Amino acid sequence: MARFFINRPIVAMVLSILMVIVGLVAMSGLPTAQFPNIVPPEIKVSTTYTGADALTLEQAVATPIEQEMSGVDNMNYMYSINANNGETKLTVNFDIKTDTNTDQLLAQMRKGQAESQLPSDVRNYGVKVEKSTSSPLIMFGLYSPNGTYDNVFLANYCYININDQMTRIPGIASVTIFGAGKYAMRLWVKPDQLAKLNITIPEIVNAINAQNTVNPAGQVGAEPVPTGQEFTYAVRAQGRLQSEADFGRVVLRANPDGSIVRVSDVARIELGAQTYSLEGRLNGKPSALIALYQMPGSNAVEAAKGARELMEQLKQRFPPDLDYVVSLDTTLAVTEGIKEIEHTLFEALVLVIIVVFIFLQGWRATLIPLLAVPVSLVGTFMFFPLFGFSINTLSLFGLVLAIGLVVDDAIVVVEAVEHHIEHGLSPKEATFKAMEEVSGPVIAIAIILAAVFVPTAFIPGITGRLYQQFALTIALSVIISAFNALTLSPALCALLLKPKVKGRGPLQKFYDWFNRVFGRATDGYVGLCRVAVHKSAISLLFLVGMVVLTGFFGKTVPSGFLPEEDQGYVFAGIQLPDAASLQRTRDLTEQAEKLIMETPGVKYTTSVIGYSMLSQVTNTYSAFFFITLDDWAARKEPAVQYEAIKQTLNKKLGSLSGAIGFAFSPPAIPGIGTSGGVTFMLEDRAGKDLEFLATNVSKFVEAAKKRPELATVSTTFRPTVPQLFVEVDQDKVLKQGVNVNDVYKTLQSFMGSGFINYFNKFGRQWQVYIQAEGDFRTNIDNIGQFYVRNQEGKSVPLSALTTVKNITGPEFTMRYNLYRAAQINAGAAPGYSSAQAMRALEEVFAETMPSEMGYDYMGMSFQEWQAQKGVSPVVIFGFSLLCVFLILAAQYESWSLPFSVLLGTPIAVAGAFGALFLRGQENNVYAQIGLVMLIGLSAKNAILIVEFAKMEYEKGRPLLEATLEGAKLRLRPILMTSFAFILGCVPLAIASGAGAISRQVMGNAVIGGMLAATCIGVFLIPVTFYVVEKLGHRPTNEPTVSASSNQGGPHHG
Repeated sequence: MARFFINRPIVAMVLSILMVIVGLVAMSGLPTAQFPNIVPPEIKVSTTYTGADALTLEQAVATPIEQEMSGVDNMNYMYSINANNGETKLTVNFDIKTDTNTDQLLAQMRKGQAESQLPSDVRNYGVKVEKSTSSPLIMFGLYSPNGTYDNVFLANYCYININDQMTRIPGIASVTIFGAGKYAMRLWVKPDQLAKLNITIPEIVNAINAQNTVNPAGQVGAEPVPTGQEFTYAVRAQGRLQSEADFGRVVLRANPDGSIVRVSDVARIELGAQTYSLEGRLNGKPSALIALYQMPGSNAVEAAKGARELMEQLKQRFPPDLDYVVSLDTTLAVTEGIKEIEHTLFEALVLVIIVVFIFLQGWRATLIPLLAVPVSLVGTFMFFPLFGFSINTLSLFGLVLAIGLVVDDAIVVVEAVEHHIEHGLSPKEATFKAMEEVSGPVIAIAIILAAVFVPTAFIPGITGRLYQQFALTIALSVIISAFNALTLSPALCALLLKPKVKGRGPLQKFYDWFNRVFGRATDGYVGLCRVAVHKSAISLLFLVGMVVLTGFFGKTVPSGFLPEEDQGYVFAGIQLPDAASLQRTRDLTEQAEKLIMETPGVKYTTSVIGYSMLSQVTNTYSAFFFITLDDWAARKEPAVQYEAIKQTLNKKLGSLSGAIGFAFSPPAIPGIGTSGGVTFMLEDRAGKDLEFLATNVSKFVEAAKKRPELATVSTTFRPTVPQLFVEVDQDKVLKQGVNVNDVYKTLQSFMGSGFINYFNKFGRQWQVYIQAEGDFRTNIDNIGQFYVRNQEGKSVPLSALTTVKNITGPEFTMRYNLYRAAQINAGAAPGYSSAQAMRALEEVFAETMPSEMGYDYMGMSFQEWQAQKGVSPVVIFGFSLLCVFLILAAQYESWSLPFSVLLGTPIAVAGAFGALFLRGQENNVYAQIGLVMLIGLSAKNAILIVEFAKMEYEKGRPLLEATLEGAKLRLRPILMTSFAFILGCVPLAIASGAGAISRQVMGNAVIGGMLAATCIGVFLIPVTFYVVEKLGHRPTNEPTVSASSNQGGPHHG
């Protein structure tokens, strides 16, 4: 193969050029994302039962839907949240490998089966089934700089003019508007007026239902008619009411004296909001927040870009004094991170060039490995569309690490050719000869590096997805680079390399000095190797020591899943005492906003009053903040680093009097769960009452707080919120001849808001509600002013039929897989990993909980838990080793030889763990990817020495001499390739900015491992080779053995 390309260099160049072109074309069409597509699809089923409390919802709405939904295909878990504002949300989390559309259809069918069991109010309201992710992709804040517009106007401006257009952007699944409710026609009734005029709530509802309808009236002169009909006219009758005045004119009763009682006599009518439970603010000003959620599997960067462009267009049509800001953009971390990685790629390239130049000492020689880089890296993109990959942090990591690898093959080739040119052969001859020697190792190294990563492709779940992108990227680039080393590199060597002419000048002086030092070093190295081989027992003991050390480091380095990165934004929340009113929450939010805005490094703060992100529930005593930080470039000082800002915020919010305030990090992978840390679900599996769950939850949280592994432990479960219980006395109701339904309807309409029907305005359909005026709802005693009508037409006050008690009940209930559950959020203490935090929680559970309780995980923790139960990293590591062993055995036609190659791996692993240990980093997914890679890399060093030692040995030299000769010849390419690789990873290890932690961990592990493998390993490889060969060829050095094993050796070219 190589011979053909040496004779026809243009063919080699054309192939390479084609690879680059195809790669560039493929690259232009690839999506960009922060992570590969690893967010499990989630389907949300939501509905509202106006006026219902949490327990009623749980029993009447959530349970029937859940029972039908349970066991839908490929479901991971489901949980429902039923809140006191009448909203219920069921979230079904599906396996990552499923298709979202199928999941949605399946959920839709199951919901259909449950429909008949739901209360009629819920059926009328409608049950929605939609795809969702749990945290927003991008948020816009719409505000009025001079305060011209209020919350309701801003929010509805969004509903009418922005919402629907946003949902049509490719990649946007849903749009939520925080700020205020949609427009609704509000009838605020005055109970004293009603009593005076003797009118009840059901009468008003019936009157509006009768008079606000859609009335189709047919046509005049429609066929069949007698002949001679000239025209056909459509007939329109009065349809739905439009304005406040129309509703005011609705007739309630015609009195005997001819006067008429209309709605306007008993109610104040206004175009208000459907709910008043949420308020949005931006930097302390009223605002409407438009949160866009990403469609699973779509291109995040494109979707956010589309949304930003659309907002710019819409801004042209804004009324005066209306403006917007992008208050949160989670894709910034992606684009920034990718920019950073591109810089890293560039820095790595420069460093690699320097190493190659110092060792090869000539521009011509340096050019050949350099050309290998773009061909291999860009060529890799050809295969991305086939595997459905995107350009994301992991595949780019792969490329950064691959820089050091793809130069290797070319360096080995150039080095060998140079060696022969120095011995007086012509460049072409030298190239032929060199290719005979190195084709074998080049192919072996490529196959091995690719094989190391194959096992990682079979890991299930999220970890598998993370590994695959990375592993396949490297494997592909290495295979392409090997192809390159057999085609383009030899062709260029024959063309470009010339016998060296000694120059004069400072550069030559440097070279002479370098060569002198390097020559001495090589002699010293060989001397040391000789000693090591003679004292092979001690050397092998040292190796065993390394293995033990690896085990020790492996135990002490904490393990984790994914690090918490600086994503450029942070979340915060405040919680007031139970049942505190929205007004009190608003006052405290203003204080909190001031504190947040004063924190250095904060750019915007977006607040949602009346909502808690952690429990995903709307209630009057919580507020939630999205805090956008300044750009990474502006945050270089230690005081404005991510962790520092989070701590400052926690300290400031902790000092609020009258509320608990806290800041927490967003989830490590956007879209999985609502927060970082551990999300633990404590379940009552026996189906007992709330008391039972409540006592156990408080017992559990108390015990968990004492654990050193956990920095924070909190729960969203609020079982004892003060509530009022209205008991309707059935006996009295029957004696008085009152319809029970009227009693409840009246209660609901006064205290909650009674839904009547719909009306049209602004080209949309809105709802009509009836409720008592605010003055009559401040106190439960006002219930005496509400009347119902009995069969004889007399008015009966509600206070005669009901008694009111003070009770406590839950703010919302949560069910996980049909069990009532409490969500517990825990954060690992500094120096502990999430895996240790999870173990601590499980131990606390085992110590304190009765047998009727159970536990599960949710969100990111669920994925981590699955990963722990799945294929452990150790197994993958072992399997990778096995793959390499088998390939080497096949390559060298020997079972013993691979041992001498693989015995070096423990040194590399020890080095990697040592580096993590010294820098206090955890052994997470990124470090594990690095470890797998080290097997291949440390094997690569060994192959070079072993291959040459073996060739010398088979030429008939004594074993010891052959071993040392191999070591001597191959030291230079080993050091070159290793240092090229190590320096290529330095930019990773000292990374900063978006997504820096993962880069640091990976760079660190790989550099530590390679340094150890290069500095310690090179001395031990000759020893292991010598010992293994000695044991393998004990009786005599039979020529037959060597002849047969020679087949697998160098004759590949």
